[in-house]
This record gives sequence, structure tokens and C-alpha cells, in this order.
Amino acid sequence: MNFDIYLRPTRFIDSNHAEVKRYAAEKTQGCNTGKEKTIALYYAVRDDILYDPYHLILKPEVISASQTLARGSGYCIEKSLLLCAAGRALGIPSRLGFSIVRNHLSTQKFVEMLRTDKFVFHGYNEFWLEDKWVKCTPAFNKSLCEKFGVAALEFDGEHDSIFHEFAHGKKYMEYLHEYGQFDDFPFDLFVQELRIHYPHLFEPGGKHAHAWQTGE
Repeated sequence: MNFDIYLRPTRFIDSNHAEVKRYAAEKTQGCNTGKEKTIALYYAVRDDILYDPYHLILKPEVISASQTLARGSGYCIEKSLLLCAAGRALGIPSRLGFSIVRNHLSTQKFVEMLRTDKFVFHGYNEFWLEDKWVKCTPAFNKSLCEKFGVAALEFDGEHDSIFHEFAHGKKYMEYLHEYGQFDDFPFDLFVQELRIHYPHLFEPGGKHAHAWQTGE
């Protein structure tokens, strides 16, 4: 397998950015193996970067791993970009995965805005560790999970960690469709899928269109 495409910096995964490289090195001090470093990076991004689904500005120039790091918050894709970039900065092959999920870790406000509890293009990460790809989802920081009464996702570098399955007898995350794996963020496909599944958000003069496209 050619891992070059999963190690190089890209438009959105700017793993060669000085601050991303500094962050990756700082968060993995004392770690020796790629697995140890990946686990450390996962927990850092999961909890250092606060989950914010409302910061969804549909302009490619404001989306990148380094900008997510500088802001200290982001939606699932932005957090995945940073985790992917941090891994690549340390020479660990990493890529992005995207799915449609039904997410019960959402607020009523957000569900009402989308008019569904299905979330298009939920982002997660895959790392090549010990001769296999391992999935992890850094989206939901621990403090947010505690607010919802759900255990934060743990990651051991060996088993996939993508399901907030059950808490208090309820199912919290279901994967409904897989888009596959990517070496960079497919921005055009992302916007295309948003238009298909949430057309009301793009209606001129609509309640949410301005906020989604400008961040205001």
C-alpha cells in the first residue's frame, strides 16, 4: 500500500503548518511508538478543541487544521482535520472518513435547524497502526458528553472507536451511510450533500442560510 498520500500536507490538512507541528510534538512528549502518539493526539484534539456544530462557514479558505487549532473549537470535520494533520506531522499515516449518522447527542435547537436528526458528512479519522487501519472519532469533547450524560469515547489504538452506542438504555449514534475514506477534505462533495439533504438552509433569505455561509 502506498502511504504517501496519507502522509503529505494538503489544502485542508496543513500538517506542515508550524503551529500544527508544534501542537503535535507538545501533545506527544514522552510517547515512543506511533500507537502511543496517536492515542495522545486523539485525547488532545477530543478535549482541547470544543465541539461547535454552529461554526459551519461554507468558504474553503476558512477551513483547515491550523485554523481549527487557532480557534480552539470546530465541528466534527474541522476536529478531524486537525487530528489527521497532527498525525501526519509526526509521520503517522492518517486519513479522513465521512458518514451520514443519526446522532442523539444533539440539541433540540440543532435538530430543528436541520429539520432532521440525520447528520450528513459526519467526520472521523483512520490511522495506520500496527498493520491495520483503526478508526476514531474526536468530535465530542468530554465536557459535552458529561452534559448529555454520556461517556466520552475512549480510544486504545487497537479497536475502532466511533460509536456512542448506549447510555441509560438509549442509542446515541447510528451510522446510516458511508462516503468512504479520503486523503483530503472533499469540500465540493460536502457542500453538494448539504444542498441535497438540507435544501432549506440554502434558500435565499432563509432563517439559517446567512449564518451557515458567513458564520454570523
